[in-house]
Order: sequence, then structure tokens, then C-alpha cells
Amino acid sequence: MVENWLRAGKGHITLSLHIQPGAKRTEVAGVHGDALKIRLAAPPVDGKANAALIGFVADRLGLAKSAVSLKSGQSSRRKVLEVTDAPADSAQRLLSA
Repeated sequence: MVENWLRAGKGHITLSLHIQPGAKRTEVAGVHGDALKIRLAAPPVDGKANAALIGFVADRLGLAKSAVSLKSGQSSRRKVLEVTDAPADSAQRLLSA
């Protein structure tokens, strides 16, 4: 079963995320409404949290950072990421904590 926060498209997946920057450590924290909640140790300053988020998701999925892009939510806690070359089932398995 695919979660509400994950949508599979042709050749890519879209992740709806709720971000908590400035946390003690970077981790997946479960589901927050229709979004996957991720705590980030990076502060929400000068794009550091966005860069940390992209790196974290790419690392968890075993992909290059270039495969992950921020589609919306540049300065919001609510973000949408697009990930190329990641099957939806492996993304759900690796991101669900």
C-alpha cells in the first residue's frame, strides 16, 4: 500500500513532506497528516535545511543528490520533492521509520 505522502509518476516519485528544522538529529518522524514528517538537524537559514533535506532523502534512497529536487516549499515547512529513478515501493520502505 502506498502512503498519501508518496505519489508515483512515470520515471519519478513525488514526496509530500512536513519538515521540522533545528531538531537534535536528522530522522524520519512518521506521518503528519498527509505528509511524511522529517526532522532536520540543520537550521532553516540560507537554504541549509533544504540542502540537508535533499542530501538526507538521496542518502536514504541510495541515489545521487541530483536525483532529488525541491518542487515547492522553498521557505515553508511543507515541501514537495521529486525523485527520479526511485521505485515507489523502495522509497516507502526506506523512508518509513
